[in-house]
Amino acid sequence: MTTISASLVKELREKTGAGMMDCKQALTETKGDIEEAIDWLRKKGLSKAAKKSGRVAAEGLVGFATDGTGGAIVEVNSETDFVARNDNFQAMVGEIAKLALKAEGDTAKLLSADYPGHSGSVEDYVKEMVGTIGENMAVRRTATVSVDKGVIGSYVHNKVAEGLGKIGVLVAVEGEGDSDKLLELARQVAMHVAAANPVALNLDGVPKDVLDRESAILADKNKGKPENIMEKIIAGGLKSYAKEHCLLDQAFIHDPSKTVTQAVKEAGEGLAIKGFVRFALGEGIEKKEDDFAAEVAAAAGT
Repeated sequence: MTTISASLVKELREKTGAGMMDCKQALTETKGDIEEAIDWLRKKGLSKAAKKSGRVAAEGLVGFATDGTGGAIVEVNSETDFVARNDNFQAMVGEIAKLALKAEGDTAKLLSADYPGHSGSVEDYVKEMVGTIGENMAVRRTATVSVDKGVIGSYVHNKVAEGLGKIGVLVAVEGEGDSDKLLELARQVAMHVAAANPVALNLDGVPKDVLDRESAILADKNKGKPENIMEKIIAGGLKSYAKEHCLLDQAFIHDPSKTVTQAVKEAGEGLAIKGFVRFALGEGIEKKEDDFAAEVAAAAGT
């Protein structure tokens, strides 16, 4: 029999909002597989939400840079928030974001790029900073967005300096018109993305395995229904999924009576959102939770 640890139950509870005993049962039924346990809870109607991500723990900064019709974003991690507030660290992240404009979303290419005013690469410079500051740090990821004609809007949450913060968003709006108005629209959509955290632009952009998983859950919940009815149920379910998780179908946070698509259409003829990218610092990284009380006791020799 699989042993279910308290920490695993706690993690599942934080991800789903389900009760502790329900989480334990779900993990027991799925032999400790947390993703299958999430699905088990959803099928039983016990999960409040499966989209809740794990606790963000890694420190550092998200930085971005834009250049006309292109934009790039990077995440550079450090061990502590203290280092993230360091002027030299901030300057480095800002410089790496600018270099990312030419890296085309390729982290390896970015790491091998020449660092300005330095004899080595970005990777070499980061290693030197590790030695100087005395704390481990790394360039974790990068991504880019672009349009042929239009603008790149940006937004940073928990801003610590220009283009640097804890959550960074870039949105590509294609179209022609007053650039200031287009930039304001793109910025509003970027704020929406920061708050709503969409999975993709539309259903076409959602990974197939995610859609298959949603369809399987709907089919399981409605087991025994006629095939023609099941098809309609799944189609309706995926439409509801799009309203919650796909940018163009979501209710616009600045005016919930409209979808993002409607808001963009009303902003000007021929305007369209071509893409977006959202980086939240440390998402997907788990950091060791220290027992502060135990540390104090140890330091006091008790």
